Amino acid sequence: MQLPETGIPRKTLLAEMTERKQQDADWKGARTFSLVYPASDDVDELLAEANNLYLYENALNPLRFPSLRQMELDVVSMTAGLLHAPEGHGGCMTSGGTESIVMAVLAARERAKAERGVTNPTLVAPYSAHPAFAKAAKYGGLELVQIPLDVDHRADLAAAEKLIDERTALVVGSAPNYPFGTADPIPELAAMAATRGISFHTDSCLGSFLLPFWERLGEPVPPFDFRVDGVTTMSADVHKYGYATKGASVVLHRDEEHLKKYQRFLYTGWPGGLYLSFAMAGARPAAPIAAAWAVLRYLGETGYVELARQIRDAVRGFQAGIAAIPGMRVIGEPIMSVFAFTSDSVDPFGIADRMEQRGWCLDRQNDPDAMHMMVSPRHLDVVDEFLADLREAAANGGESSDREARYS
Repeated sequence: MQLPETGIPRKTLLAEMTERKQQDADWKGARTFSLVYPASDDVDELLAEANNLYLYENALNPLRFPSLRQMELDVVSMTAGLLHAPEGHGGCMTSGGTESIVMAVLAARERAKAERGVTNPTLVAPYSAHPAFAKAAKYGGLELVQIPLDVDHRADLAAAEKLIDERTALVVGSAPNYPFGTADPIPELAAMAATRGISFHTDSCLGSFLLPFWERLGEPVPPFDFRVDGVTTMSADVHKYGYATKGASVVLHRDEEHLKKYQRFLYTGWPGGLYLSFAMAGARPAAPIAAAWAVLRYLGETGYVELARQIRDAVRGFQAGIAAIPGMRVIGEPIMSVFAFTSDSVDPFGIADRMEQRGWCLDRQNDPDAMHMMVSPRHLDVVDEFLADLREAAANGGESSDREARYS
């Protein structure tokens, strides 16, 4: 495609976009289990209004757009409160979990260099940790050292003890991890790091805006946040179970001085004046900040608890139905709404193919081969329909027609 010589009419463009959009996954119909986290129609309407109100602003300069700066501070503060950050904490918003993780890794690298003289750092993270840690290690010049998983699909503590050494700049645990929805042993890993003066990061991009309300429902939640001694940073995605539109995450530091000393970028060595940023981006879209601020205050604690209740009920329905299908099982012990399941008698990728033919978008993963689900409130309405199709797909058996092509 080349730039058109003359402009194309608005109606023509919108019609073409609408036609193309028909190829996309049907998240509004609760047919997808990742990428989009719909809460309700009224939340969608609020998000659209908040986004439109701040569609053109630039969050780079708080002097020109002080309302955005205050909204960012408010979002960080509300997130910190949910995660029991102590007095003196610090944080900022980023574009997503990957950027939050990259900034936490870079801050840990700088701290290790300044406080312990580490010049050839390693990043010690579980095999199940998000690929953003591998990306951060590559970008930041750290060696990624992976902790193997135990039989429960959690970081193996005995192995971790041997891998953490004087080169380690950061130790990582997930609550929960993406592949299995299990939580690593955060208190034990954080203690290993703390006794050596090493930073520890809890990756709770998935859990930060659901686990606090899961706990309020009386469900068991393992220790994962700043109540755990030794946790120095956390990542929390508002655009997942916070239900904001995409582009809204928070990275938190237990100590604001670490945020300022090891994460903040301050530059004056050019003619353009002071340049200051806390994360990777310079110019930043304002809409995700506004949407995050709006939805957090719109839902409040009671709203989030109710959405958590809907998710919990849906998860119970899905998992009970999966367990009732011969040969099928949930992998490990997931702590909330994210889990993988497989079949010991039928190729799981073949089942996923047949489910996709029925309009269900199930992610696939390996080690072991499995299907993956991330449950949102709207899925409560489709539990029975989904399980009926899953029973039929599993009963048909057979191999996947193209394993490599269908793997996601």
